[in-house]
Order: sequence, then C-alpha cells, then structure tokens
Amino acid sequence: MNRSIFVGLIVSGLFLAALATLRAELLAIAIPLVIYLLYGLRGAPQVLDLDIQRFLSAERVYAGMPVIVTVTITNRGNTLPELVVEDRISSGLSLSLGAPRHLVLLRKGEAYTFSYTVAGPRGGYAFESVCAEAGDPLGLFRLGRTFHTTGQLFVFPKAARIKDIPIRPRRTRVYAGSIPARLGGAGIEFFGVRAYQSGDPPRAINWRASARHSVGRTATAHESLFSNEFQQERVADVGIVLDGRQRTNLFGGGRSLFEHSVLAAAALSETFLNQGHRLGLLVYGSYLAWCLPGYGKLQRERVLHALARAQVGESSVFAGLEHLSPRMFPVESQIVLISPLTGEDLKVLVQLRARGYQVLVFSPDPVAFERSILQPTPAVELAARVARLERDLLIRRLQRAGIQVIAWDVARPFDQAVRPALRRFQVPQHLGGII
Repeated sequence: MNRSIFVGLIVSGLFLAALATLRAELLAIAIPLVIYLLYGLRGAPQVLDLDIQRFLSAERVYAGMPVIVTVTITNRGNTLPELVVEDRISSGLSLSLGAPRHLVLLRKGEAYTFSYTVAGPRGGYAFESVCAEAGDPLGLFRLGRTFHTTGQLFVFPKAARIKDIPIRPRRTRVYAGSIPARLGGAGIEFFGVRAYQSGDPPRAINWRASARHSVGRTATAHESLFSNEFQQERVADVGIVLDGRQRTNLFGGGRSLFEHSVLAAAALSETFLNQGHRLGLLVYGSYLAWCLPGYGKLQRERVLHALARAQVGESSVFAGLEHLSPRMFPVESQIVLISPLTGEDLKVLVQLRARGYQVLVFSPDPVAFERSILQPTPAVELAARVARLERDLLIRRLQRAGIQVIAWDVARPFDQAVRPALRRFQVPQHLGGII
C-alpha cells in the first residue's frame, strides 16, 4: 500500500473517532500526521519532464566484447529531490561494470550522466525503455513514468580466418576472381594457343608455334604468329544454407550444435566475400531468414546481422529445399550446406545435385558431440558405434552422388579442424566453370 494512502487512512480514522467520541486528544494526535501529509504533498512531484539520451560505444561488436552504455538525463521540469532512474537491459546481456539503476537529486535544468558496461553472446539486443520514478523527501508520494527510447546492439559471431576454400561451380560470373573458367583469356594457367590478333602483347606470342607454322609456307608476319591463351579466373555465385532445425541441433541437457554451425557460417561467409564471390545466405529453423546475393562490405553486414539473429527451431522447410528459387541460388551455382545431416537429407541433396548445383557440405559431427556429454557406459559406446556406422554410410552415399562432405569434430575450432581437409580437397577439373 502507498505510504500516503496509509497515512491518510490513519488521519481519517482519528478524525472519525474524535467526532464519534468527542475526545480532543484524538484530534491532537491527528494534527502532526496532517502536517506530515501536507508537507509531503507540497514536495510531491507533479510531472516528470525528462529528456533521456542513450549512447552505445559500439552498435556492432563480436561475441564477448564489452560495450559501454552511457545514459544522460536532463530535467526540464521542477526540481526532483529524489529521482530513481533505471535503464532496462535485455535479458541476454550481462552486466560487467557499473550499474543501470541510480538515485539522484536533479534540479531544474540540470543533467545527470551515468555509464555501465555490458557484454553478451551472439544475438540482437534492443534498448527500448528507461524507467524513472520521482518522490518527495518524506517518501509519501511516488510518480513513475516509462520513457521509450531507441537503441540496438548486434553481437556478431566471431569469424575464424580461412585462407581459401576451393570450389568449382559449373557456372561463373563475368568478373575476375579466383575460380578457373573454361575460357581462354587473361589468367595464370595455360589454356591453349590461338592465332595472333592485333593488340596482343609481345610476351603472349608463342614463338615456337609461330616458327613451326611459318616453315615452308608463305604468309604475312601476322598470319604466321600465334599467341598463348590463359585460363580465365572468375568469381561465382555461392549460397550458404545454415541448418537450424531443432531435431538436428539440440541434444540432452540443452546442449546445441547450432552455435558451432553459426561460427562456421561466419567464417565461410568472410572467406567467400574476400575472394570476391557473390554470396547469399539462407537460415532455416523455426522460420526462414535469407539474404539475397550480394558483394562486398555491405553484404558482409547483412550476413552478420542475419547470423546474429539466427535461432534454432522446428520446421519442415528443408523438405522443400529442392525447389530453391533461381533468384536466391542461381542454377549451376555453388551451394554450401552447414548441417549435422540426417538420413532424410540424402534425397534432397541428390536432387539439388541433379539440378546442376555444385554442393559442398560442412557437417559438425553429432555423434562425437553427443558422446562427449554422456557417461561412458557400455550401452553408450554401443549406441555410438551404431550411430557412427549410419553416419559414415550417409556420407559415403552423398560422396557417391558427387557431393563433397567435410565433417569436423566441434571439440576443435572450425578453422583448425577443416584446414587439413580443405588442403586435400580436389575439385574434378571437368567441373570447371563456364559463362
């Protein structure tokens, strides 16, 4: 019960008792309480006229990095002898330094500034409101108000550095890049010899072929010359598909493989964008989240924002992945799937391969992950052996369908675990890109 209401009830009761009993001493007892109540009423705040500004030291950080939040409150109304201000923090953030709640005396026109430091895991966090409550010096009257503010913090997954990911989709784009295309032109690897064309640089002339051709024949200087052609290197369309299905990522005790998959997606995205490829992202869990294909730093921001908000959920979306829109993933482009894999995924991936997509799968090992969180009993060991055989069989069937699979144990960092496999990874030369 509010203190002012409680005091008011006591005063009213004393007055009624005095009138009923005609005893003056009851009125004498009530008079100090009346004075107490009137004094508190005189100092009670009538309105909260505050200007609140919030500043974040950074709006986009990587997981674990501290962010300093600075809040400034300016009093545009009457003096507030007792003002409690609290900045509401999102539940996922943890407070590492300072406090978001302060009690201050704020005179008219004065400003008060405080700071605190937060950090948190991957995700998007909104700073939507600041709560203020003012009262009189005696604590009889309280006036509260919630001020709606704007502010957002994105905590991105920290991407590991991977130097190169060898891919060879069937189709490349017209821009210069790192993927050999089945066309002659400017490049490094030798492609063939053609007749000299006006404007060819002298260093491109194949003098041996030119000399053999000119022997015993009558021809002009240009007609007897041949130039070397080199294999063009282009960029490609790459689509990353991140598996966020609950049934493939969640295990006993609330343990999840999803965070490892998100870190892998961040690392792969960084590498493909650095190589100049046009990158798209599809995250499927409880709902679909996608980034249309794009290049450069702006696309990196879009991808990181999507990965920061990605959550595990249950959905049957993967059953329809064979009907991908060509606008999202152009036909004959490269698809990179990050998924623990289940037996039902085999048919879908084979259908994608049949449509002309080059499919590369990075698969966190669910057998090793679940085994690490269970007690090593004979039953667990037997179940792990059976699950391992089933997973190895699934991977072999995918590989026989022309799908490259790189599995890794999440006990090791993603870049360290897959780097040896990427070194051994050889893409068949007959799958070179075309225009």
